[in-house]
Amino acid sequence: MGNITKDIAYDAVAPDDFASMMDVDRYNARSTAFDKIISATHDHFWDPLDKKYIDYATPFDLENEYIMPPWLNLDLQTEVGAKLNEKQKIKLVNSSARWGLSSILHGEQGALSLSASLCHVLRDPGAQEYAANQTREEARHVTGFAMYIKARWGKPLPVGPALGSLLSEMVLSPYVWKKLVGMQMLVEGLAMGAFATNYQYTNDPLLKRLSQLVMTDEAFHHKFGKIWADRTIPHLSETERNLIEDWAAQVFTGLLFNLGSPEQKKPIYAEFGIDWEWAQSAFREAFTNARVRERLKDPTSIFRVLIKTLLKAGIITDRTRATYAAFVDMAELHKEGDRMIGDDIAEEGIKYLMQINGGQGRTPLSLAAAE
Repeated sequence: MGNITKDIAYDAVAPDDFASMMDVDRYNARSTAFDKIISATHDHFWDPLDKKYIDYATPFDLENEYIMPPWLNLDLQTEVGAKLNEKQKIKLVNSSARWGLSSILHGEQGALSLSASLCHVLRDPGAQEYAANQTREEARHVTGFAMYIKARWGKPLPVGPALGSLLSEMVLSPYVWKKLVGMQMLVEGLAMGAFATNYQYTNDPLLKRLSQLVMTDEAFHHKFGKIWADRTIPHLSETERNLIEDWAAQVFTGLLFNLGSPEQKKPIYAEFGIDWEWAQSAFREAFTNARVRERLKDPTSIFRVLIKTLLKAGIITDRTRATYAAFVDMAELHKEGDRMIGDDIAEEGIKYLMQINGGQGRTPLSLAAAE
């Protein structure tokens, strides 16, 4: 199906076709679709190496304090929790936070590599400049989360098989549509939900600050995917729409049932002498579809945010609606506005950054206006 290009702004060439980038007519054929997002980059600039933005020396007692509230931890809602005393529960919750934040770090590396790969294939100079900006921003996210994990645990945990396979598929894909749907919509949708959850519930002020700083960038990355959807989805043929819709549903299902499963988190269970296969059966017993549906009512739920992203982009139709309706109220989601759960947090973060960066006299671009 190729790149499924419906708008010239997303026209692409092969990664090794550098000659096309030197086409003299290309330089003046710049789309204005991304100019607002590009111009806004200075409003949300931050440096993870500068203490005026974030200080990684901020202390936290990992042995005696929960990084995230225990009621958010899925393990403690199964028979796994019944095997642990209070100290062990704190360790499990904080080890789970390490695993989750390591996954975010790997995701940010995937976003960095994917954005860089777009610079090699997008012909439009505006789209290419946007991709270059996003590459820079994803690079500081990699630095930020690597430094946070180093400060709290020393080093990250390995990527889980499900996430690692998805990231590799998207980064290495020759198709722009798969990169944009996969990263800018699916993974960024998950990330915005995760960052919003961390910001709202964490007991660690350092993680709260890092989450908001990253959200000031990610909210705009999400808009890039939204622009693609607005300019592409309405013009798809039935075959093209089915291809994109089915792939998105397949990825959603795979992530829902595998992203946080015990099989993916074997290193954590090994710390407690818990057999991961036994833990897997405990999860299946505890988390029926009805239980999952109840959890997904939380506006910060990563999968609720992901589903809303796909729904608002027009990537969910009657063909695949039942896949998602088993877990969320689709009619309720449809009635909600286009704003995402993290937009307000990101906009407050941008105001904070403008004060630091000396931009108090400017009015920051709203996320809605970025489209």
